[in-house]
Amino acid sequence: MRKILITNDDGIGSDGIRRLAETALAFGEVWVVAPDSQRSAASHSITLRHPVEVHPHDFPVDGVHAFSCSGTPGDCVRVGSLSIMDGKPDVLLSGINFGYNVASDIQYSATTGAAFEGEFQSFLSIAFSEAANGCHETTDRYLEEILAELIDRPYVPGQILNVNFPGCPLSECRGVLRDRAVSRRAFYNDQYDTVERFADGGVSLMVNGIFTTVPEEGTDYGAILDNYVSIGAVRNIS
Repeated sequence: MRKILITNDDGIGSDGIRRLAETALAFGEVWVVAPDSQRSAASHSITLRHPVEVHPHDFPVDGVHAFSCSGTPGDCVRVGSLSIMDGKPDVLLSGINFGYNVASDIQYSATTGAAFEGEFQSFLSIAFSEAANGCHETTDRYLEEILAELIDRPYVPGQILNVNFPGCPLSECRGVLRDRAVSRRAFYNDQYDTVERFADGGVSLMVNGIFTTVPEEGTDYGAILDNYVSIGAVRNIS
């Protein structure tokens, strides 16, 4: 039976990982090793200088082997595949992330960071993300179909698959676009607002991202802005 490892960066209690694990059960034996709390924007970081704790977790989907982890999503993939599972996974699924992972945001994302760790460990890795607006209609309509399409793809060194679902109602979704390139544009144009100034001349700053809607044609970002599901390959070290 196919062995499936699932992680995320929103934490093991997130709705997205529950929905992904529930869908994945139709495709094999499912193991969840996910952070015990929010780890967004951790990218591909791992823990080196203190222990990583892993505990059995009471997961809300029957038939899933589930564990919470004190580390990053990258740690979850490493300890899950190397120490927790009873064999190497055939595929890693990361998500479903609360918020898109397209364009330059991919470089900060721990959803795609975890997928790249799976690729480093030499198994097919697929990242899933959706809009952070709570509308799951399009995701729930296409998730199983896309998982069936991708789950037996051959492993390609240096490459992950990246899927993003638009946050529109299903009636407004225009379908699926494949082979989307990664947009070079920024999803958010960031600036830093001053929160507080200190007597020693220091300053406390908070990031303030300004949403931008100008993608290039043929890209992941363009697809989701036009209400398409976006599927594409993302390369890292090759």
